[in-house]
Amino acid sequence: MGNLGIVMVALAAVLVTLIWELLKVAVWRPYVVTKMLEKQGVRGPPYKFLYGSITEVKRLKKKVSQLVLDINSNDIIPKVLPHYHKWSSEYGNTLLYWHETQPRVVIADADLAKQILSNKFGFYVKPEIRPSIIKLIGKGLIFVEGMDWARHRRILNPAFSMDKLKIMIKRMSECTIKMLGEWKAQAMAAEDLCVKIMINEEFHKLTADIISHTAFGSSYVQGMEAFKAQKELQRCCAASATNIFIPGSQYLPTPSNIQIWKLDRKLKRTLEQIVSNRLKSLATKNSEVDYVDDLLGLMIGASRNSDELNMYEIMEECKTFFFAGHETTSNLLTWTLFLLSKHQDWQDRLREEVFIECGTAIPDADMLTKLKLVNMVLLESLRLYGPVTELGRQATRDMKLGNLLIPKNTCVMINIAAIHRNRIYWGDDANEFNPLRFKDGVSKAATHPNAFIAFSMGPRVCIGQNFAMLEAKIALALLLQNFSFTLASEYKHAPLAILTLQPQFGLPVFVKPLQM
Repeated sequence: MGNLGIVMVALAAVLVTLIWELLKVAVWRPYVVTKMLEKQGVRGPPYKFLYGSITEVKRLKKKVSQLVLDINSNDIIPKVLPHYHKWSSEYGNTLLYWHETQPRVVIADADLAKQILSNKFGFYVKPEIRPSIIKLIGKGLIFVEGMDWARHRRILNPAFSMDKLKIMIKRMSECTIKMLGEWKAQAMAAEDLCVKIMINEEFHKLTADIISHTAFGSSYVQGMEAFKAQKELQRCCAASATNIFIPGSQYLPTPSNIQIWKLDRKLKRTLEQIVSNRLKSLATKNSEVDYVDDLLGLMIGASRNSDELNMYEIMEECKTFFFAGHETTSNLLTWTLFLLSKHQDWQDRLREEVFIECGTAIPDADMLTKLKLVNMVLLESLRLYGPVTELGRQATRDMKLGNLLIPKNTCVMINIAAIHRNRIYWGDDANEFNPLRFKDGVSKAATHPNAFIAFSMGPRVCIGQNFAMLEAKIALALLLQNFSFTLASEYKHAPLAILTLQPQFGLPVFVKPLQM
């Protein structure tokens, strides 16, 4: 056999191997997993070759893309998760669907959610994420696994201690007061001393400003540049989120990829410059000086003292903190303002509490701990309109989950929105705004102590939850001290999940200063 013949045989062998692997992944495994779960009573829409259920998900999302809900309805699942809404009525609350060739078992059970999220042995890990999402959010604490996660968590924990957070209150207040000052100036220029504000946009700018100050300190202006690049990158990622992903396609020079590469370079350059400037600044100081006054300083300190975080990891954590920190809190504030604009009685009750505990002073840490009603309202807002509607975890081996046997590499989707609306846990008023359900704390708000999972739970509970709640309390208290607010008549109630839950058409609100 000549050289050409040998090459042809080798190529044929490679081709046969590739075809066999494709058939195993795209035909045989879907058949086996489907039959295995059907025997356990778990069914779902039929698997389609390579695409799975993606086409159907896209069709259902397109169908509800212009759907506007009743403004008095908090049942957002038909709009936000239309595929689950349809399939759960056909197959039950626990069901199977396919994301391309990946099986996904959806659960809406608090016991099963706790079993998954509380696992400390790495049996349930974060599912593989598209490269574009990694570029957006960074391979920081959210996505790293195993010993890397433990190392990152240990280094970052001190930045979120209550002592550190109390120091940040002044910066948070200053940013909020600046925003409210701009609102008051606009109101004074209006004939009726009332101005319409697109609240969601304002809160995005506010939380980005706060994150820029608390994460990057004196480099906050450059931090805002990073924020702008990240917001553009988010739009690109959201546009392609439901398209089928072919491994390696992220390297093709498509218009979408070129735009993602461009924004990623801009984001990296900005972060590199921030880190470089901080290192130059530190080089001129005594090496023993305590420079850990923000998140960046803390991470650089860890890398200098023990070489535990390299520069790549620092920049990835900056991306993660920036995205998770501003996106979640801005949406929490947005939906809280929506609920308080609808429920004027609760707006009045919160304002009264703020004036009793804080007067007209800028709230400090002690004052904020006394705002019990404010805390209840924020928790109820997170229950009804939490930034994250579902969480995914992938089984690293065949796992027993309740009465189910979950096959290895199956992704279990925890439907947070459904758990937060389950009448078994929350009562007949599960879809209604009732902050008093939290009067005795989170664990006693429902019949199940773990039915509230807005910040996840277990070892990977959100590290920034205290930061987010503190930031939201400060912003809300200062807002209530200075303004009354009502919902604009043109508001369209259309929550939409674009990585996080946000109002599809914005949230226009009329704000009026209490005193001029």
